[in-house]
Amino acid sequence: MLSKIDINAINFCSLVFFITFVLLIINNNQTETLNMATIKPFRGIRPPKELVEKVESRPYDVLNSEEARAEAGDNEMSLYHIIKPEIDFPVGTSEYDACVYEKAAANFKKFKDNGWLVQDDKDHYYIYAQTMNGKTQYGLVVGAWVNDYMEGRIKKHELTRRDKEEDRMKHVRVNNANIEPVFFAYPDNATLNELIMRYAATNPEYDFIAPIDGFRHRFWIISDDADMKVITEEFAKMPSLYIADGHHRSAAAALVGAEKQKNNPNHTGDEEYNYFMAVCFQASQLTILDYNRVVKDLNGLSSQQFIDALKQNFDVEDKGEDIYKPTSLHNFSLYLDGKWYSLTAKEGTYDNTDPIGVLDVDISSRLILDNILGIKDLRSDKRIDFVGGLRGLEELKRRVDSGEMRMALALYPVTMQQIMDIADSGKIMPPKATWFEPKLRSGLIIHSLD
Repeated sequence: MLSKIDINAINFCSLVFFITFVLLIINNNQTETLNMATIKPFRGIRPPKELVEKVESRPYDVLNSEEARAEAGDNEMSLYHIIKPEIDFPVGTSEYDACVYEKAAANFKKFKDNGWLVQDDKDHYYIYAQTMNGKTQYGLVVGAWVNDYMEGRIKKHELTRRDKEEDRMKHVRVNNANIEPVFFAYPDNATLNELIMRYAATNPEYDFIAPIDGFRHRFWIISDDADMKVITEEFAKMPSLYIADGHHRSAAAALVGAEKQKNNPNHTGDEEYNYFMAVCFQASQLTILDYNRVVKDLNGLSSQQFIDALKQNFDVEDKGEDIYKPTSLHNFSLYLDGKWYSLTAKEGTYDNTDPIGVLDVDISSRLILDNILGIKDLRSDKRIDFVGGLRGLEELKRRVDSGEMRMALALYPVTMQQIMDIADSGKIMPPKATWFEPKLRSGLIIHSLD
């Protein structure tokens, strides 16, 4: 028979067990909450509707200083005066000079003072649609949480260079703003798609054709509180967001936000600097183009020796003089001596269970560029160059026929699913693997860190 002391001991142990169990449940729920994506609306800084085509520009990293100088011309409202401010200095001025960053901040203030950029009076989400070759992709413009980046819920698939990060960090610091957005993907979501399509059926705030490429850009403002709540809640169900394009801008924006958190003794977590601007697209809507290679020499081999070396790991088929485009994964197109060849990787040359080893950029880098041509580092070797798929395979032919390059290699584009698988695995894609089109236009909206 149990004594009173024994019963009390049992009751006490049961109570401890119960409390521990409850605490575990609470902690688990908190962990689950923390492991989901956090976004918020923000007060965008935007050009008035009638000025958007004066202000908007291409992203800073797709053109050089002289191209930006030419595109800006005598248009003092061009965003290039903020994102490429070296154009306001004599030709040859380094874009990394301290005075250039200071000019960016001065020009940003000028744009706001002149009413060329105006801040919205309340928080919004926004919709940004791009149409290329008849296909439209719809992005949600949001404030992405710095901590999600720092803790790995915003996932990357490319390495970043510290010097490029620091350049963009200086630009964010001096302007106290994310002047240009980053480009995210998220898993397809029916609720968000329905909401976006409902807005897409209305008249947009902006609607224009970019002169440089003929792509259409539209922009809507989401001001309904119920709709904004739905967007926030749907993103809170997503375990991850994925950087599609803009790895250096993402890193810079997040690192500056983290700096501000650390340096503010009164930091609460509610400050605007805890978020940075991103345009988030459903993964299935995105277009990834091929990213091709041109090489200056055959590493001392004759054309026939090079073809013979390829036959060890590829089925090689002469396709003649007509341009040949890769038809599927593991099929490549080679242009050499005025002829096109189909190269199909043989079974056993790649690993379907390895998210990196199965990639065509890895197969071609290992078995052609490295093993045969002796190109070890795609980032630094001067014998190789890269051509985005928007230029077409005609550009590959042109560069080889001109004598500038000896051969060209075209690849089948990677898929968004492959990118997400790699990001989920914590691995990094080989260099020069993805080319997203269309690029986001800059100047449609800016996010202040205040």
